[in-house]
Amino acid sequence: MLGEVHDIVHEFPEYHERIESLLKNDPAFAALLETHDKVDTRIRELEEKGQPVADETMEDLKKERALAKDRIYDILRHAG
Repeated sequence: MLGEVHDIVHEFPEYHERIESLLKNDPAFAALLETHDKVDTRIRELEEKGQPVADETMEDLKKERALAKDRIYDILRHAG
């Protein structure tokens, strides 16, 4: 959907405290979250502004976002 929010706190509200803790204490997690957010922002910019972009490029960006999200979720589930 156009402009849909995919930030991690909205995606995983039940892990809000764990996300905050990992952001403060785990530089690798913070970098992964930053990567996810940058890709998500780029996707939304392209969708909302209707900038011409190849379908393959958009697919690649969405795959990159999904892989980051999956890794983040895996970390959240096993951290504690």
